[in-house]
Amino acid sequence: MIALLTGDIINSRELKDQNLWINPFKKLLGNWGQTPKQWEIFRGDSFQLEISDPKESLLAALQIKALIKSLPYPDENKRSSPVDVRMAIGIGSKSYDAERISESNGEAFVRSGEKFEQLKSEMITLAINSPWSEWNDEMNLYLKLAGIQMDSWSISSGELMSEMLSNPDRTQAEIGAVLHINQNSVSKRYKSANGEDILALEKLFRKKLTQLL
Repeated sequence: MIALLTGDIINSRELKDQNLWINPFKKLLGNWGQTPKQWEIFRGDSFQLEISDPKESLLAALQIKALIKSLPYPDENKRSSPVDVRMAIGIGSKSYDAERISESNGEAFVRSGEKFEQLKSEMITLAINSPWSEWNDEMNLYLKLAGIQMDSWSISSGELMSEMLSNPDRTQAEIGAVLHINQNSVSKRYKSANGEDILALEKLFRKKLTQLL
């Protein structure tokens, strides 16, 4: 089984310079493999990402969310990023392995695509579609509640959560050194972002999915 993330960048066309989000986003996606085999950006602001271990898929989605929410307006002093991201995680088999991820196929691709098409009408930005319907219902409720918080992350919250999610074992002092802020400021941002709850949700996702796989 694999996990397939299908997503798009919300309001990307508000940015005059598309490189403001594309360059850091490509760098992040490179952590999971090469384009166009493991990931691909297409139609300007849509993307797909394959995660070989489904247990890692929510962490990947959270890292993408945090990165996009950390992107500032150019030459403007605003608290929130002009862009956001919408993603569906599909878990299942991969029946056709093409050279381009957009041409590959299988259960994970179908599930991801189907869920992605529902995101706008359901007014949510992150959801999952797996073979286990009860687990889907439970996790999607958690993700909907977490999404309320993540959708409102400020740029500084996005920056902090990007660092936290890329290496959860680092101390607040170490993260503060990277962000050039003191430990007290790290603690305040972490609390404001509900970071503890987000990381707890990722661990719960991983634990429950391990039992199902």
